[in-house]
Amino acid sequence: MDHFAYRNGVLHAEDVSLVTIADQVGTPVYVYSRATLDRHARVFREGLAGVERVHLAYAIKANPNVAVLRVLANAGYGADVVSGGELARALAAGIPAQDVVFSGVGKTRGELEQALNVGIGQFNLELEEEGQVLAAIAAAGGTTAAAVLRVNPDVDAGTHAKISTGKKENKFGVAIDQAIEMYGRLAGLPGLNLRGIAIHIGSQLSDLAPLEAAYIRVGQLVGDLRAAGHRIDRVDLGGGLGVPYRSDDVMPSPAAFGAMVARVTAGWDVELMFEPGRVIAGNAGVLLTKVIWVKPGVRHPYVIVDAAMNDLARPALYDAYHDFAAVMPTGAKMIANIAGPVCESGDTFAMGRTIDRVASGDLAVFRTAGAYGATMASTYNSRALVPEVMVDGDRYAVVADRIHPATILAAERVPEWLKA
Repeated sequence: MDHFAYRNGVLHAEDVSLVTIADQVGTPVYVYSRATLDRHARVFREGLAGVERVHLAYAIKANPNVAVLRVLANAGYGADVVSGGELARALAAGIPAQDVVFSGVGKTRGELEQALNVGIGQFNLELEEEGQVLAAIAAAGGTTAAAVLRVNPDVDAGTHAKISTGKKENKFGVAIDQAIEMYGRLAGLPGLNLRGIAIHIGSQLSDLAPLEAAYIRVGQLVGDLRAAGHRIDRVDLGGGLGVPYRSDDVMPSPAAFGAMVARVTAGWDVELMFEPGRVIAGNAGVLLTKVIWVKPGVRHPYVIVDAAMNDLARPALYDAYHDFAAVMPTGAKMIANIAGPVCESGDTFAMGRTIDRVASGDLAVFRTAGAYGATMASTYNSRALVPEVMVDGDRYAVVADRIHPATILAAERVPEWLKA
């Protein structure tokens, strides 16, 4: 459920008309609903009510806007970060450092030092050398780094290849059959407090079976590690639950996920950690756009909108589907291609799709754009960086400014030796 609905024929975000936002902020613009974020955060937590010890860390990469993070901080969520920049955002949003998990396969030494200096709660180690370097940095600074070892269970998540992370050929984690020996070598290092195992097999999962298979393998590993004499008190089960992008998509509910987790992990006697991202933010946002032209085509007309692949990259990257809806629909339909103004043939959002009939100047939205939307935006073709708005009841605020091409140009320099 989200809080984007039609009132008197006009699409609203909570109690604010999207026409008002378009008039006052301009388009394209991302619009987020605080009520939807709050609801999804609550429902995910409630889904895990049957699990005794839980730590929730929102995956910042899904939507790193600091206002979004503040909503989730107020809801009691920690943060899963994958860069020093995301760590800084988490802290700026008021998330305690102890509630931060640092994931990612390419943490630099500088980022490890940064995270140690602020006292984050957990490092998810991706390779043995990373653990050795982290231990040495911590020991030299007279501190100890809490960490877990991320394993790759070689389970196919059944999702898009570009967002699958748990197969043996993926770059993430260490092979599960190498984990026991590696864990033993790392556990003895001064400066490192190795506390358990982490796993994450992919994103936008539509079936719980791959997750269950992966968790069963992790449970077996926990038992083997304990038999080898290691203390295991944390297991990070990652994230990955999908959201419905199409009206007929059926995705596992947080309650069904929680029931599976409670059943599979019974007797593990650990704190279970989760990093939901898309399932929290996905349906909490739309990309509001305006139709520039309706251009005749050979088979179907092209609806050219002012949003482009630089604003919403998922369709160009993954052939991802986003529902397209008029802000003030008339009830009439048309079959059309939807494209943006960027000079790439890949700048298309849909081909031959039945949509609300629109004309030049009409407003429309791409739904389910709250995750992996603005965070992946760029300024390709020297376009402005898309702004972001948050709605809270009958009020709204710009939570990220539109960064205009002139501002970006002003940050560039021509060296003196090119001016002659």
